[in-house]
Amino acid sequence: MFRTFKIAAAAAVMWLAGAFAAASAAEVTPDDTARFLAGMMPSADSPLIALTKDPAWQRHARFFDSAFTQLDQRQISKVRAWSEANIAAPKPTMFYMFSGPDFLYANAFYPKATTYVLSALEPPGSVPDLTRLSRGGVGAALSNVEHSLGSILSFSFFITKKMKTDLHEGQINGALPLLYVFLARSGMTIKNVSTVALDDKGSAFFANENVGANATRGVRIVFAGSDGVDKTLYYFSTDLSDSGVRSSGFLKFCATLAPGSSLIKSASYLLHSGSFSTVRDFILANSATIIQDDSGIPLGLFSAKKWHFFPFGYYAGPINLFPGRYQQSYAELFRRAQPMDFGIGYRWRSRESNLLLSVRLPDDGSVTADATSSTEPVAPAPASHKPRPRKPRPSPPLVEPSHSFFWFR
Repeated sequence: MFRTFKIAAAAAVMWLAGAFAAASAAEVTPDDTARFLAGMMPSADSPLIALTKDPAWQRHARFFDSAFTQLDQRQISKVRAWSEANIAAPKPTMFYMFSGPDFLYANAFYPKATTYVLSALEPPGSVPDLTRLSRGGVGAALSNVEHSLGSILSFSFFITKKMKTDLHEGQINGALPLLYVFLARSGMTIKNVSTVALDDKGSAFFANENVGANATRGVRIVFAGSDGVDKTLYYFSTDLSDSGVRSSGFLKFCATLAPGSSLIKSASYLLHSGSFSTVRDFILANSATIIQDDSGIPLGLFSAKKWHFFPFGYYAGPINLFPGRYQQSYAELFRRAQPMDFGIGYRWRSRESNLLLSVRLPDDGSVTADATSSTEPVAPAPASHKPRPRKPRPSPPLVEPSHSFFWFR
């Protein structure tokens, strides 16, 4: 009997070991979750494979395959080509204030960065184990992801008032699921995802420590591209107004990663306001290069003694949603701009878009290697020069997608 008991006990131990091994093998990884949400097949041993049999996911996959193929042909591949031609030596860190979860353009403009810092008001959110969603919940979650990405895939930017609704609905919410989609569709492999909180001194905590009432919260994603090099993406939900950043440790944390390269796109002209002077001053003081459309830092706040300017595209003035933000100095600068074959920002049609690449000069005034010799810098008009007034062309109103999916021009 004792021998029988030992055999039974050994069998039980082996069964438990096998069960734990199966449970471990059945773990849903962040990378498989990202691929699933992006309409891409997860790994062969992922529990999510069973959900790919759902007609809702198969429709979602076909939809995103078509959408991202069109987007890449129309825009992203051209952005990458522009960056390769004009940015020779970007810094390892890139800052993207007012970004929302827009890793797609952060990576397209600065593919050589190894640390990406994105920041906006939208909450980090979470992605639950998709295998535990209720019946029909997967299709609803995928539809919400499609709807949330509608404006950026159609216009190149998120519509703020839509995000306030889209990123708070459903079991899949916040910026994280959209970051997952963009990482997967950019060819990245996610290795680790963790929450992160900053105390008021800018120190980062990656567990659930109590870091104070004014903690800045976000997510940290470690990922790698086809070259296998580990990179880090931070997304922080934070108020970038003067009162917001002065009471948080966000800019103190960013300062530990500076100097960096900056991207400012579709930023609602907030940096034209006196209420955002602190983050504006930080960008100017801690960036080696700044890529922006005209919604970024006003040209008059750059020092011509510290920056070289490389204008691209056409400056048509702000769209009607932002009256009073026309810059005559921008209009003068862009009369000598290089052509640009893609659209970006609020003027999302390619023939109306503008980009300004600003490259910081070293303290000795020599030219840096951060911009290639393929473009020549353009100096702004002298302050004493009074150009002929030029009225901006009126623009059609910005139209949001009228149904639950997005459309392409």
